[in-house]
Amino acid sequence: MAKTLLLIVNPRAGKRRSRSFFFDVISIFSQAGYLVSLQQTQGPGDAERLAREEGPNFDLVVCYGGDGTLNQTVNGLMAIPAPPPVGYIAGGSTNDFAASLRLPADPVETAKLIVSSAGRRLDVGCFNGRHFIYVASFGAFTKASYSVPQNIKNDLGHLAYIIEGVKDLPTLRYYPARIEADGEVFDGRFLFGAVANATSIGGLLKLSGEYVIMDDGKFELLLVPEPKSLAALNDMLRALILQEFDASNTGLIMRHVSRLSIVTEAPLRWSLDGEQSSAVSQVEIENLHQQLLVQV
Repeated sequence: MAKTLLLIVNPRAGKRRSRSFFFDVISIFSQAGYLVSLQQTQGPGDAERLAREEGPNFDLVVCYGGDGTLNQTVNGLMAIPAPPPVGYIAGGSTNDFAASLRLPADPVETAKLIVSSAGRRLDVGCFNGRHFIYVASFGAFTKASYSVPQNIKNDLGHLAYIIEGVKDLPTLRYYPARIEADGEVFDGRFLFGAVANATSIGGLLKLSGEYVIMDDGKFELLLVPEPKSLAALNDMLRALILQEFDASNTGLIMRHVSRLSIVTEAPLRWSLDGEQSSAVSQVEIENLHQQLLVQV
């Protein structure tokens, strides 16, 4: 019996004007023995709905789009008791998850990898019941990940995030929060916080591969607390750029954790894989160890 593959496509993603490569992609899937059903998303939430409703009927689900499309697809699959494996063909503007996995930039080469891979079980984050595959973040520059219009992302790519981040500079603020991470407590005001399972966040912040193991049951928690002086802020920014997370004089907080509880004075918007969350003042985050089989 032939295997079945659901291909979820976000037609608005990325800078590629031509979609002719899909003929080769579908040909590769077909030659590997899959009957392919291609479904295009029509709007927000479609990828999640398609994965949730159609996913149980397929042996493999593959999505094409940006990290937001992947996030929706993962959330749809995680609603299935025994989800099928997932493949990801990166077609977005930044593609942090693909960069972390070192996936090929060429969609055709990625398709070849998907059908030849035995798969790898990766950790998935649970954020107040919703899922993320590589990062949940708040604070400085987080807004850029979800507020840049899609047409601007398509035209400018990674530059669009930088421009939006610069626009945020005059309004940077610190967020009072109490963060409990695997029993350790951090109480103060924070410029930025990220719970990540990736080497690239927003295309701006890079984490060394020696820190990030995507199937070890641990997240990388990075906090930028309020500095005591402008010089201290400069030290923090320098440490971020140079990835000097272990240096004791940077002021940065870096931990490997599996469970967090965050309470803020006012409801706070988070970004989950570049998708905007509802504003909340209390967050529970858990690492779901190796919960999803990814064809990489």
